[in-house]
Parts: sequence; C-alpha cells; structure tokens
Amino acid sequence: MKVTDIRVTHVNVPFDAPFWWTAGLYPGASKSIIEVETDVGIVGLGEAPWWHFGEVVEQEIKPKLIGQDPLDLANAESLCVPAYQITANTGENASTVAFGAVELALWDIRGKAMDLPLYKLLGGAVRKDIPFTEYFSFRPDWTNSDGSPSGGEMTPEAVVDYCLKMREEHGSSFFEGKLIQGDPELEIRTVRMLREALGPEAMIRLDSNMQWSLTTARWVLREIEQYNIRNYEDPVATFEEMAELRQHSRIPFSTHIPDLRRAVALGAPDTFVCNFAALGGIAKTLKFVAACEAMGKGFWCYSNDLGIMTSAYLHVVAATHWITEPSQSLFRWQVGDVIEDGPFRQTNNTIRVPEDPGLGIKLDPAAMKHWHQHFVDNGPMSHFHDPASPGRFRQLPLN
Repeated sequence: MKVTDIRVTHVNVPFDAPFWWTAGLYPGASKSIIEVETDVGIVGLGEAPWWHFGEVVEQEIKPKLIGQDPLDLANAESLCVPAYQITANTGENASTVAFGAVELALWDIRGKAMDLPLYKLLGGAVRKDIPFTEYFSFRPDWTNSDGSPSGGEMTPEAVVDYCLKMREEHGSSFFEGKLIQGDPELEIRTVRMLREALGPEAMIRLDSNMQWSLTTARWVLREIEQYNIRNYEDPVATFEEMAELRQHSRIPFSTHIPDLRRAVALGAPDTFVCNFAALGGIAKTLKFVAACEAMGKGFWCYSNDLGIMTSAYLHVVAATHWITEPSQSLFRWQVGDVIEDGPFRQTNNTIRVPEDPGLGIKLDPAAMKHWHQHFVDNGPMSHFHDPASPGRFRQLPLN
C-alpha cells in the first residue's frame, strides 16, 4: 500500500455563541481536515488543531509522504519530523504538530486495512462509555445566522440555570468552565451558587487560562476550596507559581503545557490536558500518558476539537487504563461538524466509542463544503477579539 495524495481542507465551525476567556471572546474552531489517500482506495482522516498547521502539511509533509507505506509510522515520522535536538534548539515545533494531525489519518488507514476499530489496535477496550464534562462560561447574548438566540449566560444566576438545564435535558453531572471576567469575587460567588444548585455529588472543575496573579489565586482558591472543586486548570501563569500555590491549596491543578519533567520536579501541576496532534500523534501520546502514569501525573483530553480528533480521543481513552477522569468538551456549543451525525454529544456524561474500522467515523461532504466556504468567506476565526479594545483585536464574522 502506498500514499497517493494528501488533501488539506480548512474549515470554520463556530459556536452558537462565543465565550469569554483570558484573551477576549472565543468564537469557535478553525481547523484543517486531512485526507490521506492510498492506492488501494482506503482514505484516512486526520485533524489539525489549528488551520495553519494544515499549511505545513500541504507544503512540507505531503511531498515527503507521497509514495510511502502508510502503515510504516516510524518511517513516516522520520521523514517528516526533525530530531528532538533540532526542534529543541530552533524552537520550531510546527512540523511535530502537523505530522501529529497526519498520523491520526495513518492510524485510521491501519484500522480500515485490518477491519478493526482503533481501540482494538491499541490493545482492546477497558471501557466503552467515555466520560466528558459539560462546559459553562460567561457568554453574551447572541443571534445566530438563522435568527435563533443563544448564549446570554453573563451572570452567576444564568450560568447556574444553564448547568441545571444540561442536567435536566442530558443527565449531566460533570461540569467544567471558565468564569473569566477579571473579577475574583464574581468567580467565588458563581462557584458557591453552582455547588448549592448542583448538590454535593456533581463534579465541578474550573479553568482560568492563567488569568490570576499568585496573590489573587491564593485568595480565590482559599474561598472556593470548601465547595469541593475537582480540579483547577492553570490558575496562574507558570508551573513555579502553581508549586507555590500548592502550599496554600489542596485543589489539584492541570495545564495544557506538556512539560512532564518540570511538573515532576516542582510537584505541580497534577494533570495534563492535551490535544493528540500537539503531542505529535497517537503513538507519542501513548508514550506521554505512560510516562505520566509512571510519574503519578494525570491525563485527560482537550476540548474544541471536531469529530475526527474527538473520535481519536474516544478510542485512546477506551484503551488506556490510566485515563479515568472525564475529558473536556465544548460539544454542546458547536453548531456543526465535518463528520456524519456530528458533533458528538454526551448523554449521562458519556459517549460510546465507535465500533466501525479505524476511527469509526465518515466525512459529511455537504458539511465539509459548507464549513470550508465559511473559512473562504470569513477567514480564520479570531480568538483574541476584545470589544473593550477594538483597536487591539480584529473582529471577524462568527456565523
């Protein structure tokens, strides 16, 4: 079997309403969808975490993989990714992430060629119902392109009502969210109200995207610790500050920065939350998770991915004993996807792992065309628009 072509398609998939994070309003995802074609008719699917990595796939990785055996992952990686000593010295990591997106497609090809779902290629399932959190945040009132209203959760009461609605409609009891308005008292009050409304059994995790200073974080965590917070992601900006904060709080910490050595040396953070492509692909993710297990560090999966990457999450978590905590999800806010029957959405906190060969999903051609045209018409969506600083950030159409 040989690779005959690699197609890269940029897409936008907006949320029904943008949410506030540290840099401003976050409107949705701009991704690159990867299709690796072979001479036997098997097509593997991959997904880059941000559209510009698709440019690297198109310009640098595609020419190197045409004519290569898609089942030989080690050879493919050696052709496309420089040695660690080179990337460490140059700071150039784009090829690692771009290859990670393609590597998903190579695993998809392998599963389809062997007529096995990915989780069986990885050793079999230790679980088949994969847990995810619901997400909450402060979101402004929003009108979608079809005229329907969305968002509007700009007060503690509205955030609480949204979470109660998710519990009533979908059986949700796992929640994670950002309460980012630069107001520590607002966060403390919202957390208290969430715990009172959701009861003692609900899981509540928080993420501040590094918004707090160490001094403010000490105060916030002291006040919310009584509300049984399962985890707080990036409460401060550095591992060193997290290690200092650990002296003042029992709440576990997580991060998106996959620096295991520093986390072990400093004693914090406790968990890594990562996109598989950002780690270099599924094979490197499995090695990273195994190292986390050896070092006593947790792992769960990233959010704001489309159905291809999410399917990879489902299979890897199904096959990996160590990943027991629910992964993040923004599924409920995504207005579309590029796969048939997408986006994935959880019921009673879980999604069933797909059973079809490979990643177990298929592209929806009409959806691909629609969301690619959105990208063509509007360009990539900006995650850095702050209405209070219009001269600093550029606003783009959201839907």
